Amino acid sequence: MSKFQIFYDYECPFCKRGYETLTELLPNYKGIEIEWRPVESHPRPEDHPPHTDLCVQSYYVAQELGADMKAFFAAMFQAVAAERQDVEKPEVLAAILKNVLDSPKFLAILKSGKYAPKVEENNDLAYEKKGVWYVPAFRALETASGGTLPVLDAKGGVGVNREEVREFLDKLTGK
Repeated sequence: MSKFQIFYDYECPFCKRGYETLTELLPNYKGIEIEWRPVESHPRPEDHPPHTDLCVQSYYVAQELGADMKAFFAAMFQAVAAERQDVEKPEVLAAILKNVLDSPKFLAILKSGKYAPKVEENNDLAYEKKGVWYVPAFRALETASGGTLPVLDAKGGVGVNREEVREFLDKLTGK
């Protein structure tokens, strides 16, 4: 079994590309468990909108509601990274996800703040504990061989490329 964390922000076009590359390559690898960790590239109080704290929370709400996560990721990355929609409003997020989950239930859970602690938890894990500087960032937790845990970090303004993701997955699985 191989396991890794991926830190990403829906607002980041490099994360969108990294996600698409990863999902294209994954069928070539067996026995991989992914721990998705949405984070904010520019957490509050930084003045760099849009703030994506509600997007982070939306991931956990979608999981709770049993949403099709592939459709969730597609809708979020399209709306936030590609279309630059204003995701600082819960109603906008509900509209983005209307074909993916039950909007009234989504809004009720999101507005309750149930998953607000996940924002700080993920940001702290990425930036303080795992040494992430840029997203997307991949951190192995367990390799098939039990060997050295590979790391893949985006480069500022560049992201990660297909070959880098493939090399990370090869090291992770012992290919």
